[in-house]
Amino acid sequence: MTVAARLVATLAAPLDPASAEAPRVLHWPGRRLLVQRGDTELVTLDLDVPSADRTREVRFPAPWPRHFGSVTVSPEQDTVVFAGVHAVRSVEATGVTRWEVRHGCWDGSCPLTHLSFDEYAHDKDHFYADSGSAAVSADGRHVWAHLRGPLGSDGDTKDDQELWVVLDATDGKVLGRVDTMTVASGSEHTPHPDPTRMGLSIGEGEEGSPVLWGRWDGQQLTSVQVGIERILLAVSPSGRHLLTVPLGQWSLSLHQVEDGSVLRKLDAKGTVPAHPRSTGEDRVYWDYEAVFVDEDTIVAGTSECDARYGTVRHWLVDVRGMTLGGQILYPFPVSGPARSAGDGTWHTVSEDRTSVHLWRLAEDATKHRR
Repeated sequence: MTVAARLVATLAAPLDPASAEAPRVLHWPGRRLLVQRGDTELVTLDLDVPSADRTREVRFPAPWPRHFGSVTVSPEQDTVVFAGVHAVRSVEATGVTRWEVRHGCWDGSCPLTHLSFDEYAHDKDHFYADSGSAAVSADGRHVWAHLRGPLGSDGDTKDDQELWVVLDATDGKVLGRVDTMTVASGSEHTPHPDPTRMGLSIGEGEEGSPVLWGRWDGQQLTSVQVGIERILLAVSPSGRHLLTVPLGQWSLSLHQVEDGSVLRKLDAKGTVPAHPRSTGEDRVYWDYEAVFVDEDTIVAGTSECDARYGTVRHWLVDVRGMTLGGQILYPFPVSGPARSAGDGTWHTVSEDRTSVHLWRLAEDATKHRR
C-alpha cells in the first residue's frame, strides 16, 4: 500500500553547498526556521512570514569555520549559539558576542583551555576534534549544552569530565550541571515541547551511544539514561512519547517519556519489504532520522540502506500498534531521510543540497488513517 505526500513548498538553500552544510529546519511550537551554516556565516529564514518580507532572512557571522563544532538558533531568530572546540558562544546578527562559556578542549590530547580560535586554527588535531552540541529551549529562555570540563568559571582545575549544562540564554550564566559520565565523539540534542525538558544522544564511537533525558526544575538539572546503545530520533507532539533506534538500526522503539520504558517496537526485518532493485540478500534497516507527524503517526525511512539502489523509501508507521501503514508516495524522487519540520510536516533535502522540500500527508491519506 502507498500513502500520498503533498508538497507544501520548495525552498532554495541560501548558501553555496560547496562551502556550507546542508540546510535544515529547526522548529519549536509555533515557530519554524530554515537554517544553513557556512564557513563564515549562518543564515536563517523565518518560514512563517511571507517570502517577500525582508525581515524573513537574518545572517550571523560565524566565529570559526563549520568543521569546528555545531550550531543552533534561538526561536526568536535574535542569536545563534555556536558550540565549538573550546567554547559555547552566543552571537548576535551584528557579530557582537552576547556571552561566551569557555570549557575544556574537545581535542583529547590538548590540555589547554583556549582563549581564542586563533590558538588552534591551523592545527589538524583540533580540526578533527570530538565535539559536543547545544540547543535552545522551546521558550527561548535557556540553552542546553553538552561540553567538556572544566568550565572557565571553575578556575584552575584538571577535571575534564563531560558535562550537560543549562545556561541562561540572556547572559550565559550556568544554572545547572550534571556529569554525563561519557567519552563522546559527538552529540545531538532533541528538544521537547516542554521547555524544562530535553533529550541528548551521545555518540562514543565503538564504545556505545547513551541517550540521556534531562529535566530542569528551575533549581536543579537531573538526567536519566534511556538506553546505552541507542539514538533518540523524535519526541511526540504531546511530549508523552520518545522514539529511538538502536545503533544496529534494526527496530524503532516507542518509549514512555516519564521513565523511558519501551511500550512497543517495530522491526525492519520481516516488516519492510526488500527494495525492488535488491536481490533480497541485503539487510533492510531504519534511518537515524524519523518524524512524528501527529501523536499516532510517524514517517520513518530506510533511505540509508536503499541509497545503493538509487531510489530511497519512506514509510508511514502507526504507533498505536507499531504497524507499517504503507510506503510514502512522492510526486518526484526524494533523497536522504525524512526530517521533522513541525506542525505535522517533514522535510527532505535535494541530493545537490540546493533546496529543501516541505511535505505533508495528503488529505486522502489522513482520512484513510482515521
